Amino acid sequence: MAKKFGGKYSPNGTSSGADIRETPPDRPIEDNTKGTTLLFVPAIILVFTSINDGPAMLAIALLGAALLTFAAWFTREGLKAQAEYDARRVARKPAIPRKMIASLATGLGVTLAAYTGDTGLVGSVIYGIVGAVLHTVAFGVDPLKDKRMEGVDTFQQDRVARVVDQADASLAAMKDHIARLEDRDLTARVASFDATARKMARTVEEDPRDLTRARKYLGVYLEGARDATVKFVDLYTRKPDPSVRTDYIALLDDLQDNFAARTDKMMEDDRTDMDIEIKVLRDRLQRDGL
Repeated sequence: MAKKFGGKYSPNGTSSGADIRETPPDRPIEDNTKGTTLLFVPAIILVFTSINDGPAMLAIALLGAALLTFAAWFTREGLKAQAEYDARRVARKPAIPRKMIASLATGLGVTLAAYTGDTGLVGSVIYGIVGAVLHTVAFGVDPLKDKRMEGVDTFQQDRVARVVDQADASLAAMKDHIARLEDRDLTARVASFDATARKMARTVEEDPRDLTRARKYLGVYLEGARDATVKFVDLYTRKPDPSVRTDYIALLDDLQDNFAARTDKMMEDDRTDMDIEIKVLRDRLQRDGL
């Protein structure tokens, strides 16, 4: 039987399963960044078409290309943040309005790109304004307010949002590090565990009362899993040892079993609480003759 890898971070429980758990996320985060790669193309074209226009125009073109590249990158990051925001029941608005900044950078970049031609200053500014407006129409603006649930204490929702943000960061780090190995089986296993952990996070978002029972899982255990993944990838990159790989898979299986069991228990307890509330309400209505 394989020993546990990084056992001090693992919740109690044993697992020697070698199968990949297929647990789909409650609300999958859609990849809405497809097509943004094309936004990097105008910057490249601008540089190459300005090489023979003298040092002054080349400098302006390089600055415009830098702004357009920055805008393309920030647009992609803004779309990712939007997808995360849309997928969650409770979420904070992005700290940095990436898409709106990208629209501004696009407008400035287009202005400089137009100025390297024969448009003139006024015409270049008009082109820049049009570019910024079109970018806003195409990609929209960033969420401007926090997403909250009605009837739930604001302080409690803020606590949940902080814990879920921390959990998302740990899971993202695990996926990024394991991707370095280019191992399809390990990537699939981490993705499966990611889905199970995110299901717990979504359950806590829907009922913040579950935070107390899930906090250690979404905090300590996920941080431990992240650290174990980093150490495993570094070790396995230097020396591909099958026993180390087996130990890491055993850790993932152990974590996934315990996360799934805890999530199921929270959902059962929520159902029990609801049944009790319904029974109390019915008894009260009967006593009142309703």
